[in-house]
Amino acid sequence: MRRTFGRAALVASALLAGFGPAMAQDVAPAIVFDMGGKFDKSFNEAAYTGAERFKRETNIQYREFEITNEGQREQALRNMARRGATVVVAVGFSQRSAVERVAPEFPQVKFSIIDSVIDMPNVNSTLFREHEGSFLVGVAAGLATRSNRVGFVGGMDIPLIRSFGCGFIQGVRSVNPQIEVFQNMTGTTPAAFRDPTRGGELARSQFDRGADVIYAAAGATGLGVLQAAKDAGRLGIGVDSNQNHLHPGSVLTSMLKRVDVAVFNAFKSAQDGSWRPGTTVLGLKEEGVGWALDEHNRRLISADMETRINQARQQIIAGTIQVIDSRTLEGGNCPIR
Repeated sequence: MRRTFGRAALVASALLAGFGPAMAQDVAPAIVFDMGGKFDKSFNEAAYTGAERFKRETNIQYREFEITNEGQREQALRNMARRGATVVVAVGFSQRSAVERVAPEFPQVKFSIIDSVIDMPNVNSTLFREHEGSFLVGVAAGLATRSNRVGFVGGMDIPLIRSFGCGFIQGVRSVNPQIEVFQNMTGTTPAAFRDPTRGGELARSQFDRGADVIYAAAGATGLGVLQAAKDAGRLGIGVDSNQNHLHPGSVLTSMLKRVDVAVFNAFKSAQDGSWRPGTTVLGLKEEGVGWALDEHNRRLISADMETRINQARQQIIAGTIQVIDSRTLEGGNCPIR
């Protein structure tokens, strides 16, 4: 792990490590990325963006570690705490058990976990209303399709990912109840989030069945879906980070999950003293999820489409449209097919 922060007593070692002069500070942030690496162009990269924003705005360095195998989670978190971290962000639900074991060992360290809830006095949890953002990109898909067939490719088959798909279906059907939605999950283990080859295979299968727009909620696996869409002359929809730029003209839009905001807020609140344990939930109202419109997909989104997507956004915020969160249902399965 890199030493990227320290108090005045550690300035010399920081300089020797090549990180430049370190300023005395009361907060020592650290982040442990999930499998797939911080440059996965999706979930982890959004977290990295938030950490970099904190560094840029405060001139405070942070430590980081990229998990490469399942057994490293607990060790990474423990090492961060042992080396002086005052706040540690664990990126992803897969780190839950590791945080549950490590946090009690370091009661003075603040732990923040994304996508899971842990009820401990030194743990803060951040969840997202992914179904709300997925509804919006579902509206986009419903308006863009010409075949009245669209698709969804999920990563690991768990309630969290099924909630993306369920929100997407609701958005599609709000445009036209007759649109057919194909659905595939990539697998049942965390490896399902880092298999772009399989993502491409699933996407091509759905295209062969007539889909002309596919939404990928599958981490790095989704990169294969977006590539398959480009190759087939069809449309893909990205997730978590803004992925419009990956294949300009063939990525209809991206569902933004503001993991960057969660990471920045964890670090910043630890710095300013406002950090608290408990659970924070970020949806459209809190600007925790959304959809991406930029120069890379501008020509794909007509003025009428933009208006209708934004109308849906406002209606969800106002409560006029209530998007079902399949995680609140028995089994975490979507009631809409």
